[in-house]
This record gives sequence, structure tokens and C-alpha cells, in this order.
Amino acid sequence: MAHVPAAERRPQLIKAAIDYMAREGVAAGSTRAIAAELGVAQATVHYTFGTKEELYRAVMEQLKQDLIAQVEGAAPTGAGFEETVGTLAAALWRTVREQPASHQLLMELTMFALRSPALNEALESHNLGATEVTARLVTEAAERTGLTLAQPAETIARFFLAGFDGLMLQHLSHPDEEAEHACLQAFVSAVVAMAGGRLDLVSVPSS
Repeated sequence: MAHVPAAERRPQLIKAAIDYMAREGVAAGSTRAIAAELGVAQATVHYTFGTKEELYRAVMEQLKQDLIAQVEGAAPTGAGFEETVGTLAAALWRTVREQPASHQLLMELTMFALRSPALNEALESHNLGATEVTARLVTEAAERTGLTLAQPAETIARFFLAGFDGLMLQHLSHPDEEAEHACLQAFVSAVVAMAGGRLDLVSVPSS
């Protein structure tokens, strides 16, 4: 292939890595395999990113940005708090149903990063970014509708993301459309109740 500047090659390699690892899995995502996916020399990957971990970091960031953009684009502007949370959850769930390979890849990368010191910072940044965006959307919806949040927005965001990750994992490993819809409704109801102070929190031992 003709010489391409690194700034232009970077997004091409990220896309190639996403396409390849979504199809074959993270374990198969060597720099050699990803280079072959794009049809370039392995040295091109190392020249552009330095290490495989840096490429993985870029893939995680791209997947996060893509999902956030889809959810933010679905955020209603004149709806009540309950409808807003429901709409955002439905939009995010739609990405799970329509792009399961992307979500599975992001989950695989998360597990990989937990055991890779070189990716610990990237994983922390990824989680922090997802929490910050969710907390911001919750705060904006509350302010727009005049709702005083009963819990900090970050706590509500963490609850939302933790519950959604569980639903997503169940869908990927043991899909059941009818049960998933009921669980999604119950999950959104719990988030709304928690935000409005209508969810009774049960005392749980700290140890």
C-alpha cells in the first residue's frame, strides 16, 4: 500500500482491530493479525501505536465514544425524568441488540485490562468517562424537570451502569427476549425510584 501519514493510518488500524477482534476475539488480536486485516506490514502498527496495549487502549476509547454518541443522540429534551431515563436505557439496550459483537469485545477488553498493568490506566479512564457521562445526563434530566436527587448523581450513574452491565452479560450468554424486557423495565424503575428517594435501601453488613 502507498505511504499514509500516521494520523490517517491510526483510525484505519483502530477500525481494523475492532473488526478483527469482534470477529475472532481479543486473544487472537495480535499486531500481526490486525496488520493483516488492513493489509499493511506489522511494523506499521508498532510505528503508529508503539505497543499492542496502546492499540487496545485506542480501541476501548473508540468503542466508548461510539456508544456514548448513540445514547446522547437519543436523549430527549422535553421529557420528564422517568421518560428520560427510560429512553436512555432503551437506546443503550438497542445498541446491545444491534451491535452485540461490539459489547462483547468491550467486555473482553475490560477483562483483559484488569490483568494487564499497561492497560489499568486506560480501564480506569474508560470507567470514569462512562460514569461521568451518565451522571451528567442524570443531572441534566433532574435539573430540567425540577427533581431533587435523593442520591449523588455519580452513585445513581454507578448503579445504572452496574445493572446494565449485568443485563448485557445475560443477553450475550443466555438471551431471553421476554425476560429481558421485564428485567429492563424493573431496572429502569429501580433507577428512577433511587433517584427520587422512593427506593428503600436495605441495610447490608459492611463485612
